[in-house]
Amino acid sequence: METLNKLNTVLKFVKESFIGKDEIVDLLGISLVAGENTFLLGPPGTAKSAIVRLLSQSIEDGKNFEYLLTRFTEPNEIFGPFDIRKLKEGELVTNTDGMLPEASLIFLDEIFNANSAILNSLLMALNEKIFRRGKETKKLPALIFIGASNVLPEEDSLNALLDRFLIRAKCDYVDPDSLQDLLIAGWNLENNQIIDRPTIASEEIQILQFHCRKVNLSNIRKDYIDIVHTLRNTGIKVSDRRAVKLQNLIAASALISGRNAAIKTDLWVLKYIWDTEDQIEILESIINNIIEKDIEEKSHPQALMNKAPDPEDVMKEVKFLAEKWQTESLSFEEQNAIKDKLRYVQNRCAWIKNIDQRTYIESEIESLWQKILKTI
Repeated sequence: METLNKLNTVLKFVKESFIGKDEIVDLLGISLVAGENTFLLGPPGTAKSAIVRLLSQSIEDGKNFEYLLTRFTEPNEIFGPFDIRKLKEGELVTNTDGMLPEASLIFLDEIFNANSAILNSLLMALNEKIFRRGKETKKLPALIFIGASNVLPEEDSLNALLDRFLIRAKCDYVDPDSLQDLLIAGWNLENNQIIDRPTIASEEIQILQFHCRKVNLSNIRKDYIDIVHTLRNTGIKVSDRRAVKLQNLIAASALISGRNAAIKTDLWVLKYIWDTEDQIEILESIINNIIEKDIEEKSHPQALMNKAPDPEDVMKEVKFLAEKWQTESLSFEEQNAIKDKLRYVQNRCAWIKNIDQRTYIESEIESLWQKILKTI
């Protein structure tokens, strides 16, 4: 499919421009094809807005809307002011020229600064891609929304905002070993030393979104149902609505990989549905344990990614879990969370290169499992 090749060429170009950000770019590609929203969590200076901006520039006929929200941001700054000419005639009509309601790719930085004045309109735009203001109702041409923040929300009203972003990804500083490549790529990008920038039309992305809905998920549906049950038992919230929508991500992984049917490794996208940072390792444990045994040639590149762990960090995690298990009055969900984390750590041990370190840590893990089994 020519349109798919064009998208993969664009994603490859963006990854080459931002060293160490393959995971983020691939997730944005999934988001585009699935038509779902992505949230990026990370400190300032990790290229969140720059990645989105370059991706937006690669959509040849698309309009980009980018805004940094503050506590004092007003609806006019996001959706546009009222049309003065119409206002004189007694009509409340918004002039949306150059604003969010006309953009195909929307990036809202520090999104959890959204105040009550814009929250309801923003929630509807994110969830239904509809702009409503007074009597006005407008279908938005947005392909995806991308939100970013340095921190996760603490207020319940803002948790509803996070819920509108199906994919959640951490955007950290690059590995020190990649710093030289980062500096070279950054220098070229800053000085516009880029030739033949690939592009894709927004209509072509819409075609891919259409084909995404046609992907056959029957082969993985049982595994998916088992995962949803496991996550709920672990205390990770997966509502019925989210369970339905998450299928779009699985289908997008299959389509981007050049397939019209999903395979087990397409479930890798479920590692990015966490609500808190504590859930990241739990999700990785559950999902990696399922997909690592079924790696296929046509798997998505991110399904093949399994970072080698630091033995010291793994040992610290084992000791932390052992201490936590001794805590009195652990709830059923907390017990399941500890066991899932321990399974994750156990799986990661296989990737430790030093045999002596691996053997020692595995013995400590086995010792903890024995303690857990005695108290169950």
